[in-house]
Amino acid sequence: MYARGVSRPSLPDRSPTASLLVGLIITLSAVLAYSAYISWQVKGLRKLQIELVDRNRKDSLQLLRIQNDLNSLAVAMRDMVSGDEGYPITAWTAQFSRVRTDLDNALGLEAGLAAASRTPEQNAFLASSFSQFWDATDRVFALARAGKEAEARQQIQLSLQEREAALSTAVARLLVQNSENEDRAGQRIVQIYDGVQRQVYVFLAATLLAILLSSLSIIRWNRRLFAQLAEISERRSELAQKLISTQESTLRYISRELHDEFGQVLTAVGSMLRRAGAHAPEGSSLRADLQEVMQTVQTTLESVRSLSQALHPVMLEEAGLVGTLDWYIPTVERQTGVAISYEREGTPFPIETSAGVHIYRVLQEALNNVARHSGAKGARVCLRFLDHALELTVEDHGTGLPERPSRRGIGLVAMRERAELMGGQIAFSSPAEGGTLVRLTVPRHKIESDGKEDYSFAGGRS
Repeated sequence: MYARGVSRPSLPDRSPTASLLVGLIITLSAVLAYSAYISWQVKGLRKLQIELVDRNRKDSLQLLRIQNDLNSLAVAMRDMVSGDEGYPITAWTAQFSRVRTDLDNALGLEAGLAAASRTPEQNAFLASSFSQFWDATDRVFALARAGKEAEARQQIQLSLQEREAALSTAVARLLVQNSENEDRAGQRIVQIYDGVQRQVYVFLAATLLAILLSSLSIIRWNRRLFAQLAEISERRSELAQKLISTQESTLRYISRELHDEFGQVLTAVGSMLRRAGAHAPEGSSLRADLQEVMQTVQTTLESVRSLSQALHPVMLEEAGLVGTLDWYIPTVERQTGVAISYEREGTPFPIETSAGVHIYRVLQEALNNVARHSGAKGARVCLRFLDHALELTVEDHGTGLPERPSRRGIGLVAMRERAELMGGQIAFSSPAEGGTLVRLTVPRHKIESDGKEDYSFAGGRS
């Protein structure tokens, strides 16, 4: 059963590790898939730029070369027809031969570059047009060589120039087509860039959403786990407080029984022995035996009182914390052989009994640790009454606290619990000279007495 009714938070029914692992796998898969998609898009874009745009530009250069050659032939035919220079038509045979060779080379390169962007009909029309042009050119030069200059010029005007104009027009149309293809390729590149950009935004939004959902899930699980830990911690503190309360109540009961019952019995026995000794003859063995028994009873009475004080500091209820420490510290020096330097600073203020017991127990545990574990020959205790707090420090220069203790001592846990019961804090550290420094700080308003002594140890926080 619980000490009080508290609503238990719903504990996680399973570990979130599997869900988080699945989410991680999904996220990594999405990243890999999107990376593959982007790589494919970039590869397609590079292919488009290399195979279409660059080829189209090279093809346009070859078409411009063909167009220049045709313009050169047009100028030559104009001179051949006019006859102003006085040369026979056969004088242009070498020029036409060079241009024909250059045109054949340009047409061969252009056909390889334009294979993917031109229809077979266009290629056949261009090849047929050039073949007919050269056939007509051969007939013109044949007439000129036969001495038929007038007929040759007439053929140039009627057939050759017309065919050259048709070829120039066809090449110009191909240049326009290449320009249109380049524009379309540019538009496709822009579309690809826009698509990739949209996909990037979508992927980033999906990634952020996945991160948000994962973070919310982790926060939810953490809140539930921290709520569970807080509940466990609260129950542990309640249990520790009740144990401390029960311990103090039991020790106080045993201490009072020893002090009141056994102490009174031993006092009464001592009184009866003194009365009996007074009636015994002087110098008799009975009188000597009674004196020895009286000393034994007195020694037992002092032991019972010391044990009673050790079990529960009754002196706190009579002399307060300051008076109790003035008696306790010299007693520890005599019992342990450890030289203790005790200082008190500030103006003392009244401390309620329950808080005084906790402070006394913290000091008792700290000095026990000095005597049993530190190996130090001396210790320093300082009790400071500050304006807003009470501070107790116990310092020794012994072996100090181990960095990794093999087991957790109940004493340190009890000291922390007692500090929490008073609403204070306790810290364990190592001073520069080595050893251990225990510092207990308690707010004044938590422990200052209002004139009504509190002898209860209910275990509740101040």
